[in-house]
Amino acid sequence: MQYDPIKRTLGNIFNKSPFLRKLFYKLLDLLLLRTWHIKSEVNKWAKGKPDDLKILDAGSGFGQYVFFLSGKNRKWKINGVDVKDEQIEDCNNFFRKIGRKNVSFQIADLTKFTEPGKYDMVLSVDVMEHILEDVGVFKNFHQSMKPGGMVLISTPSDQGGSDVHDHEDEHGSFIDEHVRDGYGIDEIQEKLKSAGFSKTEARYNYGATGKISWKISMKYPILMLNTSKVFLIVLPIYYLITFPFALLLNYLDLKLKHKTGTGLIVKAWK
Repeated sequence: MQYDPIKRTLGNIFNKSPFLRKLFYKLLDLLLLRTWHIKSEVNKWAKGKPDDLKILDAGSGFGQYVFFLSGKNRKWKINGVDVKDEQIEDCNNFFRKIGRKNVSFQIADLTKFTEPGKYDMVLSVDVMEHILEDVGVFKNFHQSMKPGGMVLISTPSDQGGSDVHDHEDEHGSFIDEHVRDGYGIDEIQEKLKSAGFSKTEARYNYGATGKISWKISMKYPILMLNTSKVFLIVLPIYYLITFPFALLLNYLDLKLKHKTGTGLIVKAWK
């Protein structure tokens, strides 16, 4: 089972106008639990920071996080990079239309991309599980950051990220496009330190509450859409019923401390 066909379908629907694109971002912000955790960490990091910050979104995809970052402070310079040229072109067009002049996008392979000493923060959301040469990418992040800069990573853990251990599920896992099932909490920190980072922190997310939220807000709708695009008609009714529960579960996952979970939030400093 793969995300990309569903992403393309939804992207085509919500890309018909800037208003719909912004609405799409808002829906993703509410439904995707990882966004709750990323925004929380960015808000903590940004306190007391100057305006002249440069941020790299490494694996920018639809541009959801670039939209958030560039709107949080219009003086920040945000660069989004992605290996998919169609997404880069799409994002450049959209952000040009809405007048976000503090934003740029470029095609880049993270295994080769470096801009030495440029960035105050590097953001990497659900990217590293797709890249085999992960330590090389971490070294590139380290080289591209200013002294004292922080990298913020969201990635599946080895505790069943993307339902990899859910063998009884006849539909299989959501990791068709992944090169690893997930990271151990110590493993990823050791790799970051081997890449040169002086300090690391990691915590689990997608605990018990998050796993339930993931299933009702993302997994089951994607399963329906993989079955037939006709379910696009049913989705508004489905979310009308499940949306309040998903919001509550996301809030609880954000506020609770988890001894284990299917996701990781990782920070490292140069």
